Amino acid sequence: MSDEQNPYEKLGVSEDASFDEIQDVRNRLLEQYSGDAKRLEVIEAAYDAILMERLKMRQEGKIKVPERIRFPERLVQSLPKESPTPREQSPAWLQRILDKPTLADTLLPGAWYVGLSAISVFYQAGSDQVLQLALVLGVCVSIYFLNRKEGKFGRAVLLTLIGLITGLVAGGLVANWLLPQMQFMTLSPNQFSTVVTFVLLWLISSFLR
Repeated sequence: MSDEQNPYEKLGVSEDASFDEIQDVRNRLLEQYSGDAKRLEVIEAAYDAILMERLKMRQEGKIKVPERIRFPERLVQSLPKESPTPREQSPAWLQRILDKPTLADTLLPGAWYVGLSAISVFYQAGSDQVLQLALVLGVCVSIYFLNRKEGKFGRAVLLTLIGLITGLVAGGLVANWLLPQMQFMTLSPNQFSTVVTFVLLWLISSFLR
């Protein structure tokens, strides 16, 4: 490298080269001549001279110099940190079956199940037959609202049957434990488990799809 060469020629880049190009050439030369202290000094001097010239041109408004040229010492600090991967709030399989219903989507089936629960609790004549009829209507309501969302009738039937069986079994177990301790309640175990089932079917028809 001759002393008569300008800094760009010493680095082997054109005067209109971008900073990234100058940076790449400088790093490559530093690696190439890593054992030659004199060459390394020349390379660094040429690089510094180019930076100073670019800054001067920037001050004169001739070019726009990136921040990493104006403040090269910040380059390491400004390297982008790896952003942590956002955690999924719930498993993918759960997100596929969960729905985000509107208020109307929850109130409409809710009104049905409130009515069916009231019939199950207050209508005493032919109680078992009334409960069975109410459960049949509750199953139909659940299937209807689930199927209305995505048109998957088989899935709607399956989810409803799961809710029905779970509600009746869990409601019966809770009733046998809870009702004897709550003497003021006049509900029979069948009535209690029916109401529990309606609550579960409402949750399924409103918040699943």
